[in-house]
Amino acid sequence: MGAHLTIFFIIGIICLIAWGLVGAAGALGVAAAALLLLVLHHARQIALLRRWLREPVPETVPHGRGVWDRVFGELYRMVRQQRQSESKLSASLEDFQQAGAAMPEGLVILNAADRIEWCNPLAEQHFGLDCTRDVGQSITFLVRQPQFAEYLQNQNYNEPLTLRQSRGGDYILSVQLVPYGNRQKLVISRDITDLERVETMRRDFIANVSHELRTPLTVLCGFLETISDAGAADGELLRRSLPLMSEQARRMQRLVEDLLTLSRLESSHNPVREEEIDVPNLARTLYHDALALSAGRHHILLDLDCDDWLIAAEEELRSALGNLVSNAIRYTPEGGMVRFSWHHTDEGAAFDVEDTGIGIAAEHIPRLTERFYRVDRGRSRESGGTGLGLAIVKHPLSGHDASLQISSTPGQGSRFSARFSGPRVRS
Repeated sequence: MGAHLTIFFIIGIICLIAWGLVGAAGALGVAAAALLLLVLHHARQIALLRRWLREPVPETVPHGRGVWDRVFGELYRMVRQQRQSESKLSASLEDFQQAGAAMPEGLVILNAADRIEWCNPLAEQHFGLDCTRDVGQSITFLVRQPQFAEYLQNQNYNEPLTLRQSRGGDYILSVQLVPYGNRQKLVISRDITDLERVETMRRDFIANVSHELRTPLTVLCGFLETISDAGAADGELLRRSLPLMSEQARRMQRLVEDLLTLSRLESSHNPVREEEIDVPNLARTLYHDALALSAGRHHILLDLDCDDWLIAAEEELRSALGNLVSNAIRYTPEGGMVRFSWHHTDEGAAFDVEDTGIGIAAEHIPRLTERFYRVDRGRSRESGGTGLGLAIVKHPLSGHDASLQISSTPGQGSRFSARFSGPRVRS
């Protein structure tokens, strides 16, 4: 405003001077020409402003004259501040997206209409989404689970929803909705597949232990009640019942011992001491144990094709290999053959146990190392097995960088091979 007054003051002085020199008409013409030049100047500056507004980049703000220099200077500072604010917002948004992508849970942001605004890669994996393609889509069109749509509609988000999701992968998800802002929602998904599997195994484990203990306890309790009712003088009843009670008591004892062994092997609080183990000598010990367990009912063979030792925990190694040998004898009919050998492999060395037993169907082999998994439950009980033998084999082998390979043909026999990697083998 001050600059305009100065200009008009100068024009007035010039007009007064012109009036004194050329008269009133000349002064009026000078005033008109000065005002015309002023209007043209402003028109040019306005044209520059309009041209810049088409592409408002801070670096191309026009350089004005007079009052327009101040206007364009203020405009330049305002645009720079806006660009800086936009840069900060973009950086904050990028940080948020990177933080969201690093989260161990899936995240989906929904607007007030339950349409997807953003999701992280884990949510894409959980729900089969594509963040680029699916932004703006209603989530119920993409997650087609009736229970999820009901959960979203009921707006009772105090408890998470357990959702089995097969699109984009086979998952069991825990889904939690968190309202925030202006009717927006945050969908948090967690993969609880392993937790559910562990919980299922826990339930099966408790059920199996209860089932395994129920039968011998029932037998013992039944005989004890019968003996109590009959009186201590019934010697014939005692002679018939005591061997059966002893057998059932030994069965429970074996089960408890195997459970304690498995618990000790799975415990991370009991570090084991590894040393060089004379495997050929251990194999000879297992051979004599096998002869005693078989009691002449089987042909037992031992092949020692190498003299290599192993770096291992002796007690765990003896437990694993001993279980392979005893299982072969238990599940091989009388007159059958059991052969175990220690030999070189391309990767290191292996302890193989072969038998001519009834064999195992292919569909059962992947589950043999599960606790209490039995191909034939009745036959397993008759042989005195607890259903934990191969589970006890699996853990020490895993801890010794070894693997258990199983091959079997029904009616012809089975082969269990504990294979140890080269770094464990000492020639």
